[in-house]
Amino acid sequence: MLKILILFAMALALSIFSLQQLRNLPIEESIYVKLGVIFILIFSLLVIGRYFILLLLSMLNLYKNAKKELQVIPSSQKPLISILVPCYNEEKVIKASLESLINQTYPKYEIIVIDDGSGDDTFVIAKNMEFNNGNVKLKAYTKPNSGKADALNFGIEKAKGEFFLAVDADSKISPDALELMVKYFQDPKIAAVAGSVYVTNGENLWTKLQALEYIQGLNLVRNGQAFFKLVNIIPGPIGMFRKSAVKAIGKYTDDTYAEDCDLTLRLIEAGFKIDYEIDAVSYTEAPESLLDLLKQRYRWTRGILQSILKHKIKLFAMYSNFSLSMVLWYMLFEAIFWPIASIFANIFIIYISIMSGFGEMLLYWWIIFTILDISASIYCVSVTKERMKLVLYSIYYRIFFINIINVAKVLASLEEFFGIEMNWGKLERKGKI
Repeated sequence: MLKILILFAMALALSIFSLQQLRNLPIEESIYVKLGVIFILIFSLLVIGRYFILLLLSMLNLYKNAKKELQVIPSSQKPLISILVPCYNEEKVIKASLESLINQTYPKYEIIVIDDGSGDDTFVIAKNMEFNNGNVKLKAYTKPNSGKADALNFGIEKAKGEFFLAVDADSKISPDALELMVKYFQDPKIAAVAGSVYVTNGENLWTKLQALEYIQGLNLVRNGQAFFKLVNIIPGPIGMFRKSAVKAIGKYTDDTYAEDCDLTLRLIEAGFKIDYEIDAVSYTEAPESLLDLLKQRYRWTRGILQSILKHKIKLFAMYSNFSLSMVLWYMLFEAIFWPIASIFANIFIIYISIMSGFGEMLLYWWIIFTILDISASIYCVSVTKERMKLVLYSIYYRIFFINIINVAKVLASLEEFFGIEMNWGKLERKGKI
């Protein structure tokens, strides 16, 4: 913790020094340059503040969970859990995914595979894996293609468990995931629990950078949000739900590209709490090419924006539903304001460096964010099961990878604003889970 705070202090000191240098550069000090310098100052402080707050909340949440005393429930009294696996053309990965589900340490659960009209052998493979040993069973169903949300709703109606775990068919989950996640539901206000998502096919530059992003940009955020029990998105690869709560709000809907995000927001709107278990892990197959990555992020961004717009009236419901209002503003900030600000800040720094001939400014700018990313990465790796060598990718993570993602977010936001049509954009599986 002390080392991380020292790194943050270095980044803050370097930010102040860099901004002082901006004031002394030999360029025309127009009102636009002055405004740009002020913006850079605010942006730098926001970045550092965001990192610090997320890390602080994450550590507080881990400490709180370590001190929490939960009732020990005998195996014979543990509730039945239903695992729902919606799938469409997943023949390359479905067997490995189901094998990870069969090997759970939890004593009593059922696995329900919902084939959504696949055109390959997905259903045949799942059907051949059916079994029932009294405590654990696997049952496969097939239905005409109608989308993931409808497939999950089909599974909910078949589920006999009091709780259900939704798992993407391109993912494997850790053997103790059910044991770790179900304990949170001793609190009747908890409607859902998110798990951690790791990249399993970290074989090239794109997937390794995504592996770092998942623990630093996604799992770190969820752990911080969990301090308030307000995780804003239950990830598709691993999320456990209280079935009665999900049915009470009308189950999944298909009017956004992010049915998991929309469901989470509706649960928060209904007054439920959403928690996070850092050690319940889903290993998922990430896009291996830039084109596939951009397709995925387009869908994520547009789905999140659609979910926000669907609940836009609650953005200003500070008094009637403060929790949902804060979650929506945070999502809007991350989806639109933050990417635009980041792109503008980088362009302005490049402009100032070129106009003044002070190329060191670019170096300072890179060092500031690299220090932040390295410190955050070290923390995230130390509290997760990920590989320490991922920290090395922090050197060009933000300058290279995050800028590409931010451009994709801005373009996706523009397309959503202008109502440009887009299909689901299903990725071709490589079978590497």
